[in-house]
Amino acid sequence: MLNNNELLIQTENYVRDLFKQYHQANLVFHNIGHTEGVVQHVHEIASHYELSDREIMELTIAAWFHDTGHLVTEPPQHEEKSVALMKEFMETRTDDQALVDKIAALIRVTKFPPSPQSLQEMIMADADTYHFGLDEEFKKTNKQVKKELILRNMNTMVLDWEKNSLELLQKHQFFTTYCMELLDKGKEKNIRRLQKKINKQVGANTSETIIPPEGSEGDVRAELKKKNSLITRGIQTMLRLTSENHLELSNMADGKASILISVNAIIISVILSVLIRRIEVDTHLTIPTFVFLASSLATIIIAILATRPKVSEGSFSREDILNKSTNLLFFGNFHKSRLDEYQWAMNTMMRDPDYIYGSMIQDIHQLGVVLARKYKLIRLAYTVFMIGIFISVVAFMLAILLHQPDQTIINSPQVSPFGA
Repeated sequence: MLNNNELLIQTENYVRDLFKQYHQANLVFHNIGHTEGVVQHVHEIASHYELSDREIMELTIAAWFHDTGHLVTEPPQHEEKSVALMKEFMETRTDDQALVDKIAALIRVTKFPPSPQSLQEMIMADADTYHFGLDEEFKKTNKQVKKELILRNMNTMVLDWEKNSLELLQKHQFFTTYCMELLDKGKEKNIRRLQKKINKQVGANTSETIIPPEGSEGDVRAELKKKNSLITRGIQTMLRLTSENHLELSNMADGKASILISVNAIIISVILSVLIRRIEVDTHLTIPTFVFLASSLATIIIAILATRPKVSEGSFSREDILNKSTNLLFFGNFHKSRLDEYQWAMNTMMRDPDYIYGSMIQDIHQLGVVLARKYKLIRLAYTVFMIGIFISVVAFMLAILLHQPDQTIINSPQVSPFGA
């Protein structure tokens, strides 16, 4: 068994020998230089987190092997081939299967789009795309990737290259807080640069150019910006007012339920303390009393069901966030998640206006669903209460009107216990 340092040294030497042995001139980007950069970035990012020596070793070995598959196979299969080459190397140097499996998972997470689940996987994914957040570095590597695709006869992927690069950057995200803080601004700059380049190309290819009157271009842009700002604020106001209206309706429903619970609780306490004792003498009041008691109890139960909260699972996965399938504005979807996970998820959502507005719309819809259930149950509670009161009053009236006192008891002569 090799110790950690020996294994890392042998890993580096082995991968360097692979790149020399299977050297391909068409690997303009996925070469030993890129691999060395990923290893360097792995150590840089990992140094900001409290990782064990074993975890750093796993990341380092995965970084060295993650692109070796490009040497012997086509790009779509290169991650699995990289895993195979790593396993072939490791089987003669360790019998720690858990270590091999962890490194394999770290290599596979570099497949785009990545969906890392652990901090190690987030570090690996960010290290592999670190250059997306560097201005000059991204311009250089973007040209290298384009040239590599052409040399590997993948010309269809080069069509509309700037547009494809822009879409790649827009879909990409950094996962560690370290890279978010360090590289997000740089990535946004690269996005703006590509957008500007695409706009110039579109303008150059337009057969008919509309030239605004002199001095009016700035006014037009200002007017458009103003209109867009007004539309955005109008949408935000609409969503906010709708949400507030739903919350107000929910408070009203809770208030109505509280009234029903309080009134019927008083009724039940009066029945139990007064009428129950009375029916021992006036047995003809038994049925009306129990009808009244049953209707009040049913009303309370239904009103409680209307206000009883329902808490959902309380957790989410990174795949849910990337697929925009979780509403982070509702506590029931995140109350069991760790703070760092929730911070990452919120940062991801806040960079995507569609996700933000979608979550607000989803939140309003969920409030509407809850309101519909509340008002349905409260309406039922009021109906039960109304019918119960009516039947109880009628039953009391009939019991009193139809009751005839026992005449034999009233008219019977009093007999002295001591005889005549």
